[in-house]
Amino acid sequence: MVDLKKRLYRSKDERMLAGVCGGIGEYLEVDPTLIRLAAVLLAFAGGPGFIAYIVLWLIVPERPVQDMFAPDTPSYDESV
Repeated sequence: MVDLKKRLYRSKDERMLAGVCGGIGEYLEVDPTLIRLAAVLLAFAGGPGFIAYIVLWLIVPERPVQDMFAPDTPSYDESV
């Protein structure tokens, strides 16, 4: 089943600097450390890693507080 409410946010829990890599990791459901390693490799390899990180920091919103505590599965009352 496709989750239509899935959105990219900067993470408040998995953050080192601004939460960009942590948010991408949460969105893709992978370990944020892998995303961080890829960003660092792109930055040091002359790629767009650093610029992309700054751009994402500016355009990706931070996760709202109410989304942090929302359950992953609907409760009994919501499914009826």
